[in-house]
Amino acid sequence: MRRLLLAAALSAALCGPAFAQATDVEALAATVDAKVQAWRRDIHQHPELGNRETRTAALVAEHLRALGLEDVRTGIATTGVTAVLRGGKPGPRIAIRADMDALPVTERSGLPFESKATATFRGETVGVMHACGHDAHTGILMGVAEALASMKAELPGEVLFVFQPAEEGPPDGEEGGAEEMLAQGIFDAFKPEAVFGLHVFSTLNAGQVGWRSGPLMAASDRFNIVVKGRQTHGSRPWGGVDPIVAAADIIDTSQTIVSRRQNISKLPVVVSFGAIKGGIRYNIIPDEVELIGTIRTFDEGMRQAVFADLKNVAEKVAAAHGATVVAQVPDTKGNPVTVNHPGLTARVLPSLEKAVGARNVVEMDLTMGAEDFSFYANEVPGFFFFVGATPAGQDALKAPSNHSPEFFLDEQALKVGTRAMLQVALDYLHIE
Repeated sequence: MRRLLLAAALSAALCGPAFAQATDVEALAATVDAKVQAWRRDIHQHPELGNRETRTAALVAEHLRALGLEDVRTGIATTGVTAVLRGGKPGPRIAIRADMDALPVTERSGLPFESKATATFRGETVGVMHACGHDAHTGILMGVAEALASMKAELPGEVLFVFQPAEEGPPDGEEGGAEEMLAQGIFDAFKPEAVFGLHVFSTLNAGQVGWRSGPLMAASDRFNIVVKGRQTHGSRPWGGVDPIVAAADIIDTSQTIVSRRQNISKLPVVVSFGAIKGGIRYNIIPDEVELIGTIRTFDEGMRQAVFADLKNVAEKVAAAHGATVVAQVPDTKGNPVTVNHPGLTARVLPSLEKAVGARNVVEMDLTMGAEDFSFYANEVPGFFFFVGATPAGQDALKAPSNHSPEFFLDEQALKVGTRAMLQVALDYLHIE
């Protein structure tokens, strides 16, 4: 596959405008490196949950206005920000996206700029942390915007910068994320011919960049199952219906959906329970138990089959215990599969190799993580790539993962991400 992609890229280069040669990306990126690091640290120390990124959005909007960008819009999908850079020469239109939201995670990184922030999430007071690296994404794109704006006169084409809230999902009962950004028209007035994004990733070492053509990240769906029993004293379980035992059986039996009902030799599937809530006291069997979790798939037929199987398991197992369920599977509209357009991937791959060296560009396996970048890539050809976050020399497969309270970002990733995205953008815009 790699040879085919490289051949296609060479063909595109021979038939189309030349790739960026004269622009010194290293020198250009070096002018913003210190700022990117400072922005990232500031945002890391002041994280905000989805649809609550007011401080971060204000920082971004102020910077974009200071650069003299046009059409700076705020408040999109609650806290989203967009702006347009119009180059001094005619050329293509592209969009570059970064996400801004943090997670309900209490940080244990030990960094001098460690987050001490708290917030309310699902009715509970929680720590807030940039445990997935969105602080890095925001800082990198702020730097890319400044670097490109500094060469506006010789820049062909136009760039839409998209700073998006709630990639991790909006709060219950709210709309948000990429789908809502599109619903509010960010691609209506400015329809790009390609959209780009990146994500720092713990399973790669700093200095590496990961890519994959075609399907890259899974579709993601949430589910909510409420098991309803009948409350009784813990010493008299026969006096009620125990929803805790029924819930435990539902969780156990649900594991057979993947292991026994899905052909995982075709494509991988994941069903995971993320939270169990029920009961308040050691000697009271409660009325109900709530189960929430996620489903990850790459095939629409398999996706729908898992929905049906999980609902069926929940209802039938609960009935066997004398309980009932309210099973919302899924409980919201999920993210579709993130697909890298094959033709665009072939065109971009040489840019990544130019930016970090061919030996540092790694073809990835399918990733069960999900991204709502997929919504943009369903509108126009998209390319999404990973930037290594784990320090060189450390086993990246054993490093604390994204979403961990110990997630650690080697700040070399900021430099790599800035250079890779600048190279991708400049090459696509055909700077000569």
